[in-house]
Amino acid sequence: MSESLHMRQAGPADVPAIRELTHEAYAKWVPIIGRAPVPMTVDYAEVVQKHRIDLVHADGALVALLETIPKADHLLIESVAVRPSFQGHGLGRKLMVHAERIAASLGLGEIRLYANKLFVENVRLYLRLGYRVDREEDFKGGLLVHMSKRIAAPGTPPR
Repeated sequence: MSESLHMRQAGPADVPAIRELTHEAYAKWVPIIGRAPVPMTVDYAEVVQKHRIDLVHADGALVALLETIPKADHLLIESVAVRPSFQGHGLGRKLMVHAERIAASLGLGEIRLYANKLFVENVRLYLRLGYRVDREEDFKGGLLVHMSKRIAAPGTPPR
């Protein structure tokens, strides 16, 4: 990928582009799970006010995003979305590393996420990146796989 990448945090003016990117990125899962994945159904005008959304632009166009929510003892990754034409180029991995930097900067030693069990390639990626499966939970006729990864927060010795 030779495009010049730029990252910045989202604001209210980015809501239409966030919605469009999320719909494109998650559309492939609709036939697999038989419904729109949750990120396709949320109100991003509200979400952009409550959560941190980091946007990745390539040559001025929005190509990926990372939505995170800081909690008391961990950082929750709510969504990772990459435009289909940019998938397979390592952008998702870069966003996962960025999430680790965010967690560390907040003094949080753990990252958590969840994925539909049928999103097999995503679950495999998270396992390769060092996440472990904590539990599975029934959700909207399917299963959510809850995963976590310990990271070294500043001032915290690694486990």
